[in-house]
Amino acid sequence: MTKRNKIIYWVATVWLALGMTSTGIVQLIGMEEEIEMMEHLGYPLYFLLIIGVWKLLGVVAILIPKFPVLKEWAYAGFVFTMTGALVSHLAVGDGAADFFGPSLLLALTLISWYFRPASRKVITTQNQ
Repeated sequence: MTKRNKIIYWVATVWLALGMTSTGIVQLIGMEEEIEMMEHLGYPLYFLLIIGVWKLLGVVAILIPKFPVLKEWAYAGFVFTMTGALVSHLAVGDGAADFFGPSLLLALTLISWYFRPASRKVITTQNQ
């Protein structure tokens, strides 16, 4: 892995971790803005607890060394969560400002996943 790729990976991963941690915490504490958003999107409020917990666990999974399969699941969960947020905002006719956060976190997820070092990837063997 080149030095440039390591820098890209760590910058994207740190920003992703900060974004997911901060949004996970405000979801867990039930910040008024989060409650209003969930009601606006038509989701039950207990989704805040579920999504908040899974975001924080996902951050731990992508930051700790080893456990490449767990990392793949965490990245997939982030993609599902952020694409779900984007589709939800689209479905209720929200404006462009509501797409910024999920789009940014989705982009950071994809960049972090793409540039992750070999030690954080699932190694597969092919039968020949």
